[in-house]
Amino acid sequence: MGQLSNPRRGAERRLYTQLRAQIEDGTLAPDAKLPSTRALAETLGVSRTTVTAAYEQLAAEGFVVTAVGKAARVATPAVALPVVATVPRDNPPPALSRYGQRVAALKPYHMVSPTARIDFRYGAVASRDFPALGWNRAYRAELIKRQPTRPNGQPEGEAALRQALQGYLRRARGLTCDTEQLLVVHGSQQGLDLCARLLLNPDDAFIFEDPGYRMARYCFEATGATALPIPVDASGLQTQRLPDDPRARLAYVTPSHQFPMGAVLSIARRVELLNWASRHRAWIIEDDYGGEFRYGQRPIDALQSMDAEARVIYVGTFSKALSPQLRLGYLVLPRELVGVFREAKRLTDRNETRWEQNVLASLIDSGAYERHLRRLRRDNEGRRKALLDAVDHHLPGLGKLEGMAAGLHGVLLLPHLHERDEDALQAMALERGIGVYPLSPLFTTQGERPASLILGYAGLTVQQIDEGIRILAQVIREVMAAAHPPLIPQS
Repeated sequence: MGQLSNPRRGAERRLYTQLRAQIEDGTLAPDAKLPSTRALAETLGVSRTTVTAAYEQLAAEGFVVTAVGKAARVATPAVALPVVATVPRDNPPPALSRYGQRVAALKPYHMVSPTARIDFRYGAVASRDFPALGWNRAYRAELIKRQPTRPNGQPEGEAALRQALQGYLRRARGLTCDTEQLLVVHGSQQGLDLCARLLLNPDDAFIFEDPGYRMARYCFEATGATALPIPVDASGLQTQRLPDDPRARLAYVTPSHQFPMGAVLSIARRVELLNWASRHRAWIIEDDYGGEFRYGQRPIDALQSMDAEARVIYVGTFSKALSPQLRLGYLVLPRELVGVFREAKRLTDRNETRWEQNVLASLIDSGAYERHLRRLRRDNEGRRKALLDAVDHHLPGLGKLEGMAAGLHGVLLLPHLHERDEDALQAMALERGIGVYPLSPLFTTQGERPASLILGYAGLTVQQIDEGIRILAQVIREVMAAAHPPLIPQS
């Protein structure tokens, strides 16, 4: 049943609006005396309470002046409201900062396909995989606890979560750290933004994998620093190409599962990268966005576990294991960076997701989180196999999947098409309800490359994966026929 309207409030609002309009258009001049509340109520046939409330609202907004025992008067000078007008072309708005101008110049990067019935969006996970029962149980337990009196969380995150993370990282990623080195952030993107702002100047340069994670590159480029792209191959970043450029202050890498191509950075190249950072007094940002998901073998230890000179900043996330909507990630910082990163984070936000952090800590401490990860790894291995089988069945000789040993996506190489055909593939697939994503926007350099599509599978069922690849195969054949029309025999 809807809420009934209050007639008195309606009369009060109408009277307020009428009086304010008369003040604004000059009908009631500055310093003009207003009727007493009793007299105006009798004239209008409303209650005195209605008139009093309208006067009090006008007084609160500065339109009238009231005093005990005196008649209300129009404020002097009268309140002049700004007139909304269009900005003339010869009077542009105030300029953005240089940082703002660089952000405005970035090419928009959207991955959502709202009309896709089957969406191979990478980074997506299935909502049905979220451990809802365990999470709700731990959340209810957290709600009934006596909460601390301090209104805001600490910038480094809840102590319980950092303690739990310390043990988990040692077990799962071979990474040893103190709880003081852990900084909880609102997703890995906030962690990358903090790294960019605190470690790069406009005249610096940064090493970046080519192709690589575009939103990380945008964070670094927004500081004004210059990207120095380094190609990747089957062994990851080609460290033999690392420059001796004195401007290089930072290298961003995804060594456990290179994004997007899926290579694992070899031990020899890890050592070479660490030696390069030592010689150049540079930082390495290790983005371990999907390190838990490796199939057939145990997850590879983090690069930071080999770091003897404290040059590596480890970036972790719970987005792939739980949900991107949870917005929880973390940094493992060299000790000399702990203080400045905490203070920088304090400037960007002061209200941590304290309940969610403590709930997650409870799940890790109880072993429920790692049991969930084992189940999730099995489920995603089934989806991975479904994608491999679907490509073999529907695209024999036309497509090949790369980077499928780990993570939650693969790259479909299409050797019979050029990368300029990727837009047509994406558009035609979307017309048929299939969301796919071109690889070429993730390159920083131009080149003659075959068409490639990034296919995420963690958010789909086995049946959706097979159907999606079947429809995509039809699209690929149609684009091939249009790009390479068959010869017409002469009559």
